[in-house]
Amino acid sequence: MSTSGMSTAQHDILDLGGRVALVTGAGQGVGRQIALHLARHGAGGVAVNDYLLERAEAVVEEIHAAGGKAVAVQADVSDFESVKAMVARTEEMLGTVGVLVNNAGNMGANPTPELRRPFWETGPDVWQHIIGVNFDGVLNCVSAVVPGLIERNAPGRIITIISDAGRYGDSGLEIYAGAKAGAAGFIRGVARTLGRHQVTANCIAIATTETPATAARMADPVRVKKMFSNYIIRRPGQPTDIANMALFLASDASSWITGQTYPVNGGFTLAL
Repeated sequence: MSTSGMSTAQHDILDLGGRVALVTGAGQGVGRQIALHLARHGAGGVAVNDYLLERAEAVVEEIHAAGGKAVAVQADVSDFESVKAMVARTEEMLGTVGVLVNNAGNMGANPTPELRRPFWETGPDVWQHIIGVNFDGVLNCVSAVVPGLIERNAPGRIITIISDAGRYGDSGLEIYAGAKAGAAGFIRGVARTLGRHQVTANCIAIATTETPATAARMADPVRVKKMFSNYIIRRPGQPTDIANMALFLASDASSWITGQTYPVNGGFTLAL
């Protein structure tokens, strides 16, 4: 068995071999499932981040109950000092981060009704709520873990969850789409820079996924039918769909893949 009590057998090509993982925005939804997946497949420990500590602690309890190792780390990813403190605590409690999953996103920690107004009717103070978590947050987290990834002198993984909005564009979500597209471009540059240090960097672009954030939309069957008429596979994504890809990219099964964006989206958009 691997170093984690939740691990599968060593012959499992998805086994993480004891790498410490940090997953942002992991107190619910997609992030929670990614944290659970990594813990079950040989992570040396999982740092579960959320803006709300109690959500992170609940996921840590799930991991502990299944025999894994995890710690809750509260931080606002849009705040660089908060991120540095989060990474320092992770290193203190679990060791140097070997897998970073930038999952925190959506409309930020404290969305306001102004975020739903046309962007030209608002301004930079409102836009920054979205840019802060979806773009600045990725820069902050990558910047904070890179020194450790290089110092480890071992294979490392950076995985960033973006959105099909950043590939396809989305009316009414222009700032969000721009932030996600910016994060993808940043990760491509990071991939080129860190490849010499055995670190890969990739993105996962997701479409409508069934999470607490989408629960209201999923409750209207007429809206759901119309929404998924443009999908090849006409159902919402599940957190496990995205977590499966994240696990693959975190493992050595993806060791020759970097600088890529993988759509996990039911065929909403097609990669050329």
